[in-house]
Amino acid sequence: MLEYMKMILLKVSFSKSLFEKELRKAVRQIIPAELPAFKTWCYEQFARIYRRVLKRVFAEFNLSSAGL
Repeated sequence: MLEYMKMILLKVSFSKSLFEKELRKAVRQIIPAELPAFKTWCYEQFARIYRRVLKRVFAEFNLSSAGL
């Protein structure tokens, strides 16, 4: 599943809104144990163009997963 999500993000990275939508979907579907590696990969691949999107999505996920 993780590799599939990576492939999708690479394919939709041309569009900010599509990228954010697919990133949110990926974060919800990935098992928690794989999330740190996925987050690292996302920052390595996309931080140059989508740093704000990455920060927002991962911050929202951390809050919601903590039950806040």
